[in-house]
Amino acid sequence: MSAVLEPMQKELRLDDESAGSVASAFMLGYFLSAPIFGYLGDRFPRKYLMLGGVMVWSLATAGSGFVHGFVHLFVVRIFVGVGEACFVTMGPSWISDLFAATRRNTALTLFYVAIPVGSAIGFTLGGWFAQQGDWRHAFIFAGLPGVVLALSLLFLREPNRGEADGIDREVSQHPKAAWADVFGLLLNRRYNLLVWGYTAQTFAMGAFAIWGPTFLNRIHQLPLGYSSTIFGEMLAGTGLVATLLGGYLATQLRKRTPAGYVWMMASSMALATPVCFIALITGSSTLSLVGLGISMFFLFLPVGPICTEMFEIVPVHLRASAMALCMFITHLFGDWRSPAIVGNVSDFTGSLQKGVLILPAVLLVGAVLWGLLILFTREPLKVEV
Repeated sequence: MSAVLEPMQKELRLDDESAGSVASAFMLGYFLSAPIFGYLGDRFPRKYLMLGGVMVWSLATAGSGFVHGFVHLFVVRIFVGVGEACFVTMGPSWISDLFAATRRNTALTLFYVAIPVGSAIGFTLGGWFAQQGDWRHAFIFAGLPGVVLALSLLFLREPNRGEADGIDREVSQHPKAAWADVFGLLLNRRYNLLVWGYTAQTFAMGAFAIWGPTFLNRIHQLPLGYSSTIFGEMLAGTGLVATLLGGYLATQLRKRTPAGYVWMMASSMALATPVCFIALITGSSTLSLVGLGISMFFLFLPVGPICTEMFEIVPVHLRASAMALCMFITHLFGDWRSPAIVGNVSDFTGSLQKGVLILPAVLLVGAVLWGLLILFTREPLKVEV
């Protein structure tokens, strides 16, 4: 949506706060429905649930191109979040049941390459339509292919829970995840530090994903279509390389220390913080673009290891629930309100540049939390199977 935010705001007459709220609507549907899908994903076959999620996700995305006002757009974007939450909650647990621990991080890293590649396609497609002055068709052409792609799930085999860990039991034979077990995760120090550090990262990335092209347009006077396109290209290039490289480096670090995945997470966040700050305050458009690209690179490095580390912390029968709880927390306290918060600060100060400066501060908090997580990776799991 950020690729076409400027023309969409003009046609629908949305101020910055309203535009940020529309972005938050997606997160509202996402984090409210994630616990439901986590509950279902640990109890029932995931294939048809995931297929339904992708269908809703795709149709709602296409439907965003037919809205005629704030309320209509707000509701449609909620359903985009619901559909994505279904797939994103169950997809990683599905993969974890297909690949053993020695290969799991590589598999999940490849899965998460979809984030930068898919986002880049969206930014590029949106940027082209923004240049043509037709933001509605960007949503339609981005959403409809997903309806066809969803059907590919019919050809995939449903793995048994714990299959790759040597448990290989049918869902009916597997221990059911009780609500007490799920809430017990909140008492686990490692899980909390991982999730709240991830929340800080999600807060910053979510806000700038929405405001990035507009920031380059307003602050550095780059044409919106160009801003969206180059933002998408940076996202694709840095995201693809960093996600793959981060997964590889984390796997090598994990062979040397139990905290290998966490070292990758903490160091990447710590490096991203000062670079992001410089990119947002500089008056040079070139330096800003370079800094933003480097920041994206560092923030994409731990994408795969985050999920892999989570699955090392939680029991097999809680994987979908743990992912769902993580998604609930990271989006409720992360990118649900961060676009609107940046918009509020922008409206209040009259400067989008001041609005986005809260983001590197939040990244610093995340770096500290993941730094603390390194100290506790040797602790035994407190939530037993």
